[in-house]
Amino acid sequence: MAERTSAGLLTVTLEPTPAVAMTLPAEVRAKLAELELELSEGDITQKGYEKKRSKLLAPYIPQIQGVDPALQIDSRIQASSQAVLSASKHNKSRAANTRDERFRSDLHTEAVQAALAKYKERKMPMPSKRRSVLIQSSVEACTPPDTSSASEDEGSLRRKGRLTNSTPIQSHSHPTVEHWFNRVIQGSSTSSSASSTSSHPGGRSVTASTNANSTTLNANTKATALADLMSHTHLDNHVAPPDVTGLSERSSLHAEQSHIASVRGGSRGYNHHTNIMETADGVPVNSRVSSKIQQLLNTLKRPKRPPLREFFVDDFEELMDVQQPNPNQPKPEGQLTCPLEGEPLGVVTNWPASLTAALQRWGTTQPKSPCLTALDNAGKPVYTLTYGKLWTRSQKLAYTLLNKLSTRNEPLLVPGDRVALVFPNNDPVMFMVAFYGCLLAELVPVPIEVPLTRKDAGSQQIGFLLGSCGVTLALTTDACQKGLPKAQTGEVATFKGWPRLLWFVTDGKHVAKPPKDWHPPVREASNDIAYIEYKTSKEGSTMGITVSHSAMLAHCQALTQACGYTEAETITNVLDFKREAGLWHGVLTSVMNRMHVISIPYSLMKVNPLSWIQKVHVYKARVAVVKSRDMHWSLLAQRDQRDISLSSLRMLIVADGANPWSISSCDAFLNVFQARGLRPEVICPCASSSEAMTVAIRRPPETGVPSPGKAVLSMGGLSHSVIRVDTEEKLSVLTVQDVGQVMPGALVCVVRAEGTPYLCQTDEVGEICVSSRCTGAAYYGLQGMTKNIFETTPVTSTGIPVSDRTFTRTSLLGFVGPDSLVFVVGKMDGLMVVSGRRHNADDVVATALAVEPMKFVYRGRIAVFSVSVLHDERIVVVAEQRPDASEEDSFQWMSRVLQAIDSIHQVGVYCLALVPANTLPKAPLGGIHISETKQRFLEGALHPCNVLMCPHTCVTNLPKPRQKQPEVGPASMIVGNLVAGKRIAQACGRDVTQLEDNEQFLYIQDVLQWRAQATPDHQLFLVLNAKGTVASAASCLQLHKRAERVAAALMARLNTGDHVALVYMPGIDLIATFYGCLYAGCVPVTVRPPHPQNLATTLPTVKMIVEVSKSVCILTTQAIMKLLKSKEAAAAVDIKSWPMVLDTDDLPRKKSPQIYKPPTPEMLAYLDFSVSTTGILAGVKMSHAATGALCRSIKLQCELYPSRQIAICLDPYCGLGFALWCLCSVYSGHQSILVPPLELESNVCVWLAAVSQYKVRVTFCSYSVMEMCTKGLGSQTEALRLRNVNLSCVRTCMVVAEERPRIALTQSFSKIFKDLGLSARAVSTTFGCRVNVAICLQGTAGPDPTTVYVDMRALRHDRVRLVERGSPHSLPLMESGKILPGVKVIIANTETKGPLGDSHLGEVWVSSPHNATGYYTVYGEEALHADHFNTKLSFGDTHTVWARTGYLGFLRRTELTDASGERHDALYVVGSVDETLELRGMRYHPIDIETSVIRSHKSIAECAVFTWTNLLVVVVELEGSEQEALDLVALVTNVVLEEHYLIVGVVVVVDPGVIPINSRGEKQRMHLRDGFLADQLDPIYVAYNM
Repeated sequence: MAERTSAGLLTVTLEPTPAVAMTLPAEVRAKLAELELELSEGDITQKGYEKKRSKLLAPYIPQIQGVDPALQIDSRIQASSQAVLSASKHNKSRAANTRDERFRSDLHTEAVQAALAKYKERKMPMPSKRRSVLIQSSVEACTPPDTSSASEDEGSLRRKGRLTNSTPIQSHSHPTVEHWFNRVIQGSSTSSSASSTSSHPGGRSVTASTNANSTTLNANTKATALADLMSHTHLDNHVAPPDVTGLSERSSLHAEQSHIASVRGGSRGYNHHTNIMETADGVPVNSRVSSKIQQLLNTLKRPKRPPLREFFVDDFEELMDVQQPNPNQPKPEGQLTCPLEGEPLGVVTNWPASLTAALQRWGTTQPKSPCLTALDNAGKPVYTLTYGKLWTRSQKLAYTLLNKLSTRNEPLLVPGDRVALVFPNNDPVMFMVAFYGCLLAELVPVPIEVPLTRKDAGSQQIGFLLGSCGVTLALTTDACQKGLPKAQTGEVATFKGWPRLLWFVTDGKHVAKPPKDWHPPVREASNDIAYIEYKTSKEGSTMGITVSHSAMLAHCQALTQACGYTEAETITNVLDFKREAGLWHGVLTSVMNRMHVISIPYSLMKVNPLSWIQKVHVYKARVAVVKSRDMHWSLLAQRDQRDISLSSLRMLIVADGANPWSISSCDAFLNVFQARGLRPEVICPCASSSEAMTVAIRRPPETGVPSPGKAVLSMGGLSHSVIRVDTEEKLSVLTVQDVGQVMPGALVCVVRAEGTPYLCQTDEVGEICVSSRCTGAAYYGLQGMTKNIFETTPVTSTGIPVSDRTFTRTSLLGFVGPDSLVFVVGKMDGLMVVSGRRHNADDVVATALAVEPMKFVYRGRIAVFSVSVLHDERIVVVAEQRPDASEEDSFQWMSRVLQAIDSIHQVGVYCLALVPANTLPKAPLGGIHISETKQRFLEGALHPCNVLMCPHTCVTNLPKPRQKQPEVGPASMIVGNLVAGKRIAQACGRDVTQLEDNEQFLYIQDVLQWRAQATPDHQLFLVLNAKGTVASAASCLQLHKRAERVAAALMARLNTGDHVALVYMPGIDLIATFYGCLYAGCVPVTVRPPHPQNLATTLPTVKMIVEVSKSVCILTTQAIMKLLKSKEAAAAVDIKSWPMVLDTDDLPRKKSPQIYKPPTPEMLAYLDFSVSTTGILAGVKMSHAATGALCRSIKLQCELYPSRQIAICLDPYCGLGFALWCLCSVYSGHQSILVPPLELESNVCVWLAAVSQYKVRVTFCSYSVMEMCTKGLGSQTEALRLRNVNLSCVRTCMVVAEERPRIALTQSFSKIFKDLGLSARAVSTTFGCRVNVAICLQGTAGPDPTTVYVDMRALRHDRVRLVERGSPHSLPLMESGKILPGVKVIIANTETKGPLGDSHLGEVWVSSPHNATGYYTVYGEEALHADHFNTKLSFGDTHTVWARTGYLGFLRRTELTDASGERHDALYVVGSVDETLELRGMRYHPIDIETSVIRSHKSIAECAVFTWTNLLVVVVELEGSEQEALDLVALVTNVVLEEHYLIVGVVVVVDPGVIPINSRGEKQRMHLRDGFLADQLDPIYVAYNM
C-alpha cells in the first residue's frame, strides 16, 4: 500500500491526485519518472535519487500540500495516512509504477495476493544480526541503511529536525513486520548492542524515546541494560495483520496484555520485564533466544513427506527417500504431434548470391543511400553511414588486415582465421565496418563484449572461448582501446584467462587505402564459417556458435520474407547489434535489403527510455526491433509525450516474445500507445535462440495470417510438462501469447527435453527443434556437445526417425497450438527440475515481483536459479535490496515471497537472499549475470545482507528415520555373532600378575622414602621456563625433605583423612606438597589456580572444587593466596567462605614426628577432579592400590627405569597428566623434564627444543600444545634446524587425550617436523577417562598405531563397516594406543549391557587394578553414575566387575603381532556417549558434523554443534570480515545436508574464540549451548532455518 520511502512523501508527490498532478509542470513529471526508472533499475543510488528528487520538487512542495516544506518532509504520520487514502483511490494509476511490467499480469498479482491472504496468520521468527553487520552499504556510496531499529525511519531526509517519536499512533499508521510476529519474540535480536530491537512488536515508541540516550550511553557498560530494556518493552496495542490485498482500510486494533511473570529491578534504574517461557520439555527458560527458537518450532510447517514404510530395513545404506510419483498427477493424453512445416522460402530473382555481394551491389549502385544512423547519449544523430562509405571502409579494413599486419615477414592473418571484435554498444558504425571488413577479407569475426575491468562477470569464460577459437587479434576503436585496463607497460592488460592478443584500432588513420588493382573476393555463399556468436550456458561456460555464409544468407532471406522487408525501409533497432536479433535484423538483413537502421544505444535508453519511440516518430520508421524491457521502460516515461505517433509502424518485433512474461508488456504497451496510432496487430513477438536463430515470428497483418492466440495454462500442469487450460484453480496460471508461425523453409517438431528425443503428444510441453538451412552449425571446437544440440534426430514413440534431416535443439520449451501457432512457455536455461516437477525461473521471478517489490528490492535485479543439494535441485532466489528498506521490512517481504511461491508453484524455496544494492554481477546490457551469481552463492562470495533458508519445507527426500528394531536380547546377540563367525569384542594388555616389581612397597610415599635413602642425589624432576633453562629441580632427598616439612605443618593443624586442596602453578611445589599430604595421612586434591586476568570465570571453578571435595584446608603460595583474598576475587566469589589457607613458601624446617601408614591399600590416596566436555565436574577416588597399579602399568608399557629421561608438556592437575607429573618418576625413578604448557605462550619452541637438547626418547603432550606447535612453528622449521633442534631421538610422542584421536592434527604435526628428524611412526595418542585415567598408551615396544577407514553412515547405526581410504562417506579413525598391562577391555551394548561383536559400535568397558574406586561426587548427578564403576555383563562372563567409560568405540584384531607373539587387538575410540546427538533415530558424533562444516568455507575458523529440543544448532567462528557472515548460512546448511542427511535448524555466526575450550583442548559444547540459550554469545548473525 503506502510506499514507505525515505521521504515518507513519495506516494503523495509521485502519484498526485488529479488536482495536484496539474500543478507539476510536464517536464518535471518526465524527469521524476526518469529518476524513478533509474532508481528501480539500480542505475542510481538511493542518495543520488533523493538529492535529485528533492531538488526537482523543492519549488512545488508548498503548493502541493499547503504546509511548511520542512514539516512536510519531517511528518511521517501525515504523509502515510494520506498515502493510504490516495492509494486506495488511485490503485489503478499506481499499478504502472509498482512492478516490473515485464513480469506483470494483474491476474497473477491478484493470485499472489490471494495466496498471501491464506497465510496471513503464519508467523516466522526473524534472524538477528549484530549492528555492525547491518551497516553495509553497497559498492557505490549509497547511504548506509539506518538500521538501529524499527523505531527510526528508513531513510535520510528525516534526520534533521526529528519529531518526537513517542506517539504510538505511528505504529498504527505504519503496519510493519511487527504484527507478523508472535508476542513472545520479545527481543528477537540475540545481540546485546543497541540494535537489539530489530523485531519486538510495537517497540517503536519506547525505543524512539530512549534513542537519544542510546547514542550517549557508554557503549559497553550501558548498552546491555538498554538492550534488555528494549527487548522486554511491550506495547499493549497491537495492529491487525497487514491487509495484503492492498485495498481495505486497516482499522482494527486489538489490545493484548503482556504476561509479566517476574519483575527484577534492573541495574541503572531500568526495570526488566522478563517473560518466563516454557520450552518443549516444559522447563521454564528465561531467555530471548529460546522464545524465538520455540516459536520457530511452533511455526515449522510439517515437511510434505510421504508416509513411512512399515519397517525400515537397516542395511547400512541409508536410502534416499525417492519421491514416488503422485498417481493423480496429470499425464499427457493427446495424439502424437507431427513435424510442422513453414511456408516454402520464395525465390526472388534479384536476391544476392551472398551478403558481401549485396554490400558490393548497394555500395556501388546506391552509394548515397543511408545504411546506419548512430545516435549519441542525447539522442542526436552523430553520424550516418551510407552504403558507399560502408563498402569503401570495409574494403580498406579488409586490405589492411590481410596485407599490412605481419610478424617476421609472414602475414599475421590468413583467410579463415578468427578475429575478436571488441566494440562498445554505442558505436554501431565502427562495428559494422569491422564486421563486413572481416567478411570481405574472409576472416571470421567473433564479436564479444568490451571487458571493463580485470574481473568482469564471465570474462574468464570469454577468454576461454577466444583461446579455443585461436584468436590472436582483437579489433577495436580508438576510444575503446584508450578505456581498456592497462598493464604497467601501457599495453592493454591481459585479462584473467584470456590468450595474448594483439589489439588493432580500426579508426581511419590506421587503415591503408588498397591499390587500384586490389579487389576483395566476393564469392557465392558457401558452407565456410562466416562468423561466431558467443553464448553463455546455464552453468556459465561460454560457447561459440559457428554460422556459415550460406546459413547467414538463408536466414536473411527467411527474415525478409517473414517480415515482408522491402528495399530502403527504415528500421529502429534497440537491441545489442553484436548478437542475436540485433545482429540479424540491424546488421545483416538490413544490408541485404538496403534498409536504413536507426541504432539506439543502451546508454541512451537508460537516459531517455522514450528515445526509440521518438525516433520511430521522427524517421517514420516502418519496423522497430525491441525487447519487452524497452516497452516497459517507455511506459514509465510516457506520461506527457503528447506529440508522438506510432502510426508509421507496420511491425513492432518483440525479440524476447518467447519469455512468457512478455505478454504483459505487450498488453500494457498497446493499452497506452493505441491512442498514439499504434495498431494492435503491429505487435509481433518472435522466438529465437543463438543455436537455431529465428524459430518463429508473428507475421505482419497484411500477410493474411490467423489472429494472434492466447492461452491460460495451469502452472501445476506445466510443472508436469502437461498443457491444461486452467479451469478452477485461479491462483496458479500462466498466460502466454503465441510467437507466430514457423519460419519459411523450416521444419519444426516438439520433443521430450530429457533423454531420447521422442516426439511429444499434442498436450505435452517439450523442447522445440528446428531443421532448416538457416541455423547455426556447431559449437566451435566442441564436437560432443555439437552432436547433441545440432544433430538431433527426433523419433516417434516406436523409435522411427521423423525425417531424414537432422534437427537443431532450440532450448525453447513450448508446444504448437491451434492454427499452427507456436507457443513458448520457458527456456531450458531457466528450467529447474525439483522432485521431478519442472519450474521456470522467469515464472518464479514474476511471482516474487508480484509481492509489492518496489519498496524493498530493485525491480530488474532478481536472480532465480537452482543448486543441487542432496540429489535434487533446490531453488535459490537472490535480489538486490534497496538501501532504505529496513531489516524487518525486507524480512517480511522475504517471508511473503516464500509463501507466494509455495502457494502458486507448489514448490518450496530453499534459500532467499538479499544483497546490498549494486553488488550482483551485471550482464553486459543490464540484467543480472545469473551463472556468475550462482557461482558466487556456491563459493560463499555473495555477501548477502539478509538470508532466509527453508530446508525444512523443501528437502523432502531425506533418508527415512531409523526405526529401532524391537530389542534383541543379549543372548541372541552372542549367538548371532557366533553364527556369523564374528568374535566377541574383547581384548587385554599384558598380564601383570607374574611380574615382580617393587612389590615390597604398597604405597607410593614409601617408594619416595626408599629412594631418598638409596639414591639421595638422583635428580627426579627438572622444571623448565620459557627460555628453556632449568627454573627449579628436585632430587629424591630434596623432594623427601620438602614433603616432610609440609607434613609437619599439616599434622599440627589437621586430622588424618582430612581433604586438602593444593592450588599451585605447575612446578616442584605441587609435587612436594602432594607427598607432604600423603606423609601426613591427608587426602590431596590438585586444583588449577585461578587465572589472574580472568578471575570471573576461573575462580568459581576453584571454589566449586574446594567445596565439592570437602577440603578443610588450602595449601598454596603467597602470591596465589593474595589473589584468592583480593578485591577482584570478592567480585567473583564469597571470599569469606574459603577454608583455612596456608602458604607453603616459608615453612619451618621441622621433621614430622612419624610418617602416616595407611591401614589398607584400599584406603583413599588422592582425589582427581576434572570437568568433562559435557561440563560436568567429576571427582574420582584413587586408592593407594590403584595408584601403585597405575604407575606399574605405565612403567612396563614405556620401559621406564632410573637411567631414562622423559619430557612432559602437560597440565599436572588431573588424569594422566597428573600421574605423569607427580607419581611416575617417584615410582620408576626416571628423570622427568617438566615443561608447563603456559611457557609455550611466550616461547612456542621450548618443548621441542628441550626434547632435542636432552635427547628424550619418550615425550608426552596435549592436543593444545601440539596445535600451538603446528600453528606457531609451521613456517619456522628451517630456523629451528639452524638452532640444531633435532627430533630424531624421539621414539614415541604421545598425546594425552580423553577423546577420539585427532588424526588431521597428529598427521600435520608429523609432516611439519619430519624435516627436523621426527619419525612418521613416533606420534600416537593415549586414551583415558574418568573411571580409568590410562586405558591405552602407545609405549615403546609393540606395533605402530593403525588407522582404519569406516563408513560414517553405518556408524550412525552403531555398525562398524571398514571401507577403502577415499571412498565416499569414509571416516579415518586411529587406534588410541596399546592397551596397558593389566587392563581388560570389552565392548558392550549401552542398553542391554550384553557383549557385542567386533562389527558393532558400543560402549568401552574396562576392568583393571588401576580403575578409580568411584566418583567422590559428580557435582549435581550423584545418583546417575553409581553403576559406572561396578557393573557386570548381563550375559556371558557375568562375574567380572567392569567400569563403564562413557565412550563409544570398537575393537579390531589387526594383522600385527604383539610383543607376546599374539595377534594385536586395536581399540578405536569414536566419541563420548554424552556428546552424541540422537537425530532421526541415528547416532551422530558432533566432531564429524563439525569437520564437514569447517571444510565448507575458508573463513570458518572453528565450529561446534549441539541440539536444542529437536533442532540441530551449528555455531561457527568467522575468521574474516563480518560481511561474509551470511554467506556461511547456506554453505553450512548445504554441507550438513549433503554429508550427514541432517537439516540444520539454527546457524549462529560468532567471533573467533567464542567456542569455549578446556585445558585439554576439547570443545565445551554444553557450555556453549548454555551460553546460546542464555543469550550470552553476542553473535554476529543468527539464522533460523525455516
